[in-house]
Amino acid sequence: MDLRRLLRRVRKRLTKHKIGEHVAGLWLSRKFTRHGILVVSGGRPYPRIINSGGRLIAENCKFYSGVRMEIGSDAVLHIKNGTYINRNTLIIAQNHVHIGKDCKISWDVIILDTDMHPLNSEKVVNKPVIIEDGVWIGCRSIILKGVTIGRGAVVAAGSVVTKNIPPYTIAGGSPARHLADVER
Repeated sequence: MDLRRLLRRVRKRLTKHKIGEHVAGLWLSRKFTRHGILVVSGGRPYPRIINSGGRLIAENCKFYSGVRMEIGSDAVLHIKNGTYINRNTLIIAQNHVHIGKDCKISWDVIILDTDMHPLNSEKVVNKPVIIEDGVWIGCRSIILKGVTIGRGAVVAAGSVVTKNIPPYTIAGGSPARHLADVER
């Protein structure tokens, strides 16, 4: 990449996000196993990461204030390019949570791949959560373990997702069910 092209990219990026947001992202990135350019917006409380030895991988992403990510000892949390995670969102990965490209995750969302404690059994059950590319998740939604949300799907605000959501559909309610198809 030549110097002019690099400077154009930097200038464009700095018009979109303030330098302080980049510095905060750089500070946050030290907690990641692998990362691209991270941006942190919204001031305090800054995003919080509790990593018990798992892998936290993010490409170019934006995090807002109050985001909390907890990663278990052998878990993987992977967030792809262009995704933003809004205020006070909680992500708990004890197994595997995958968030695709260009996902928009609203405030107060909870995503977890575990029961967190045994429920009528001897073991805690962990199942991966897969959120495919271009998904929108409305505020105060809860995404439970073992769920795949298909490409381009929309989860309405306040929904509890307990089962897979097909690509390009709108789902909502508690438990979330098909409401309509997304126009492409």
